[in-house]
Amino acid sequence: MSGLYMLDYGAGNVRSLVNAVEKLGYNITFVKDPSDLKKAEKLIFPGVGAFGHAMDALQAKGYVEPLKEYIASGKPYMGICVGMQTMFEGSEESRSKGLGIIPGVVKHFSSADKAVPHMGWNAAQVVKEQTEVDGQAVNYGINKDNVYYFVHSYAVPYTEALKDWTLATTQYGNEIFVSAVQKGNVFCTQFHPEKSGYAGIKLLRSFLQGTGIVDDSKIKIHDPLPSSKDLFTKRIIACLDVRANDNGDLVVTKGDQYDVREKTEDGGDVRNLGKPVELAKRYFEEGADEIAFLNITSFRNCPMQDLPMLEVLRRTSETVFVPLTIGGGIRDVTDPDGKVHSALDVAGEYFRSGADKVSIGSDAVYAAEKYYANDCIPDGTTAIENIAKAYGAQAVVISVDPKRVYVKDPSETTHHVIETPYPGPNGEKYCWYQCTVKGGREGRDLDVHQLVTACQKLGAGEILLNCMDKDGTNSGYDIELIKDVKSAITIPVVASSGAGNPQHFEQVFKETNVESALAAGIFHRREVPIEDVKAHVKKSGVLVRGVDAEL
Repeated sequence: MSGLYMLDYGAGNVRSLVNAVEKLGYNITFVKDPSDLKKAEKLIFPGVGAFGHAMDALQAKGYVEPLKEYIASGKPYMGICVGMQTMFEGSEESRSKGLGIIPGVVKHFSSADKAVPHMGWNAAQVVKEQTEVDGQAVNYGINKDNVYYFVHSYAVPYTEALKDWTLATTQYGNEIFVSAVQKGNVFCTQFHPEKSGYAGIKLLRSFLQGTGIVDDSKIKIHDPLPSSKDLFTKRIIACLDVRANDNGDLVVTKGDQYDVREKTEDGGDVRNLGKPVELAKRYFEEGADEIAFLNITSFRNCPMQDLPMLEVLRRTSETVFVPLTIGGGIRDVTDPDGKVHSALDVAGEYFRSGADKVSIGSDAVYAAEKYYANDCIPDGTTAIENIAKAYGAQAVVISVDPKRVYVKDPSETTHHVIETPYPGPNGEKYCWYQCTVKGGREGRDLDVHQLVTACQKLGAGEILLNCMDKDGTNSGYDIELIKDVKSAITIPVVASSGAGNPQHFEQVFKETNVESALAAGIFHRREVPIEDVKAHVKKSGVLVRGVDAEL
């Protein structure tokens, strides 16, 4: 298609959207100047990041008025996530004004009965419906039997005043919000089609193939409220530990307590469980809801532009259309020539290469220590704060590596303790969870409660909760740890470490109400296929996403 343009104001992961469009056989041109908008016959605005950052960038680059003119011209327009939110008058996230094309204000989710950000797969209930308009399905292929990937802390509550604009609504907890809008030539989604598996790719195809212009006078409008219900699903995440082996090749590995070498007399080579790009594609096809890469090689002598994990992300995002998280190395780095890159610069490079979220480990512990030393006042200098400000809280994951420290009585420590039914080596009935850095090799005077609460205050949007005591044991997740962390924060939590069978996933979802569960080795070695996990969890009554049909 000639005349298909994408408005990228310079923030976040747009590579996945480009790859999805190209997979469908279309070429897309980047808008590089406001005058390019006059050349566009179809325009997609992928919203990645925070509302204020997006609107400020549009203003600074001179895009606001030309964008309004393009939409007013009647030519097809598609906005995604923040690209939809900017269509409204404003947002509680920022003082910046929106485009004002749709009446209303974007509001922050309440967190009374749910984790915020709303991060994961949820259904979209079609409100407007007509079978076909000039070959274009008016609901753009949105199907009530599918779930789509959402990642946001702000949304537009549904009201009768928005009835003419609302294409679909979604319920999360007790709140019903607008998850897609459509009127005339305008089509926008709060969810990310390019990250919603084949269901989302089909939706993009519907927009690209059709005229993109709908006769609103022929639309049937349903009442979105009576039949609405929360269909938010639990996520199953596949994690890939990636490092260089002795030949310099990147491989997916897994070990016991970070020992990733084969057990031989000479020490053995790095355990090789597959190539990261190929393995990620396999997991996507098997139904993984998200893929996480953990870089466990420093690559300290590489210029940032040549970091091997950037190429892994670029290639993975060509065939994997679910969210990608990258962890390891998200910190200030210095090139061999002395050029310094901030953690924000590093994160930006990963986002542009295909990542949707970055995971911060040791540096999060140091940031929390700094936060407490500063009387619990954020000073705006940490990587967590800077990345969240530019890309939104949902882009920042904190990877926590705690281990149990047993005490006979809570009075023996100043840290937050729990009473445990699993006594310590000397019969201790209490323990606290010590945070570690440097891959678990160094303990700090900081407990997991302190870390997660500080990181939430600093702007993080999700906690990846590992457990050193459970890693590699296949004995199940540390339920006590997960319950304790869930009670301390309102952001989503990913349970990690210890999964050995499908029953462990059922247990962690039912007993802790955690939003997602992660596994690595059992998936790599095919000891427990992802399909089996999902089938078991679904049979137990827990909502999970099914495996998409191919295009």
